[in-house]
Amino acid sequence: MMKTRRALGEKKMRRIFLLLAVAFATSAGATFKCVDPKGVTRIGDTPPEECGNVVVYEISAGGAVIKKIEPTPTPEQVKALEEDRERKKESDRAAADQKRKDAALLASFSGEKEFDVARDRNIEPLVGRIQGNEERLKEIAKRIKELEDEMEFYKAGKSGKAGKSGEPPPVLVEVMARSRAEKATLEKANVGYQKEIEDIKAKFEIDKRRWVSLKTDPSSRNMQPEPAKAAVAGTMIPGAAGTANCAGKIYECQAGQTYVCHRGDGYAYKVNCVVERK
Repeated sequence: MMKTRRALGEKKMRRIFLLLAVAFATSAGATFKCVDPKGVTRIGDTPPEECGNVVVYEISAGGAVIKKIEPTPTPEQVKALEEDRERKKESDRAAADQKRKDAALLASFSGEKEFDVARDRNIEPLVGRIQGNEERLKEIAKRIKELEDEMEFYKAGKSGKAGKSGEPPPVLVEVMARSRAEKATLEKANVGYQKEIEDIKAKFEIDKRRWVSLKTDPSSRNMQPEPAKAAVAGTMIPGAAGTANCAGKIYECQAGQTYVCHRGDGYAYKVNCVVERK
């Protein structure tokens, strides 16, 4: 039994040594071949120095290619490759994010009218705040008018005779300052509320257009709308209906926005939604 195991072990070792010998012989007989940047073919037992920036092939004694050795990239090439990888990652993230948004959009709304209802529901509290501030502004305007009249009374003199004048009491001046400050605060708040209302309207309009596009043309899922930028090119009219060319197809979109278009081969690039000025 022991002899049998020892014989098997020796046979296995001989096989390993034989394989190593074959591999060594192949490697020892290999040469390296390349075509340098000047078009000259170089051959040597080691990779030729002149071929540091081109592909080198390791060739067996029989002429078969054993291995292809890619050139070491330059710092500029490394930077470009890294930028390409980052762009692809960002594109993939944008595509995945848009896919989630589209799924949520389709799951949340079953008809176009529902967007209008949801929009109005979101706007209603802001409208109420604006109306409340407007009522308060009317009261403040009335109070400021009364304070101005009272100040004029002091400036003209309590007796009302010419030549006698005085300054209004500090408490009156303080009340006037507080009233004007409150007026400015409320007016600023209303401007902010109005802007918020416009933003909500724009958002629901974009979502509704996207929903309609997904429902009527499933291929539009290849286009991912991005948030509108603050500065828009002069050839675009923000807020107007426009078109964008994605992979040779024309899609309706919100003019002034940028979209990421995904082709069938996986390549992604940005397109602008534009409308020509007349």
